[in-house]
Amino acid sequence: MSIGIYSKLILRSKDDFKGRHFSGLMIIQAVNWYLRYCLSYRDIEELFLERGINIDHSTLNRWVLRYAPLLEKRLRSYRKPHCGEVRIDETYIKVKGQWKYLYRAIDKNGTAIDFLLTAKRNIKAAQRFFRKAFKEEGLFAPTHIGTDKALPFPKTIQTMKNEYILPNHCVHETKKSLQQGIENDHFRVKRIIPKNGCFQSFHTARKTLKGYEAILWIKKGLGFKGKWTINEQIKLIQSIFGLNNNIPV
Repeated sequence: MSIGIYSKLILRSKDDFKGRHFSGLMIIQAVNWYLRYCLSYRDIEELFLERGINIDHSTLNRWVLRYAPLLEKRLRSYRKPHCGEVRIDETYIKVKGQWKYLYRAIDKNGTAIDFLLTAKRNIKAAQRFFRKAFKEEGLFAPTHIGTDKALPFPKTIQTMKNEYILPNHCVHETKKSLQQGIENDHFRVKRIIPKNGCFQSFHTARKTLKGYEAILWIKKGLGFKGKWTINEQIKLIQSIFGLNNNIPV
């Protein structure tokens, strides 16, 4: 990362934490704990109390809803391109006692592509996801797409070809064996949710899930080479918010 880019991150961090009563490093640590581990807000409140710091769990909730989407937004530029063979699937997320649908896409190697939480599971929802994943970033144009046999997918893929979002030579495959990777990947996001219970609103679910996905991107390495420990991951998160004194490379 260049010194110029890092200087801009530092300047931006002053606005990120303006008006907060705690340091940016402490806030980002709390947000990372919540998004990375199976901890409730009250668990994190106790962890800070052990260190002599009194932070109410409702404050922690506001921090996550504020900074999880920012983390996801700023990490997008770090993602590496997929290999061209994409797996798409939707999984269930409970919001206020009702099931909603989280569309997700990875490539055959597990590289993250995109995700979208929707209220319904239909053609319109599938089309929204495809446009988000493949139209907004032209670099991500797959040659193969694997899905389950859900009815919305064939029509959606044909519509995307008609709109030139997908190339005409893009092959649609529905073999069950191709979906094993993304079904396992769903668990890596959802494993944190049961400890916390269901989300209380669609707004809360959407923002928090952005943070869960962002942390998963980081755990996967974002295409970085070499050693990738928890310390390197934390340094990256801190640098994104202009909080790391060491310029990352």
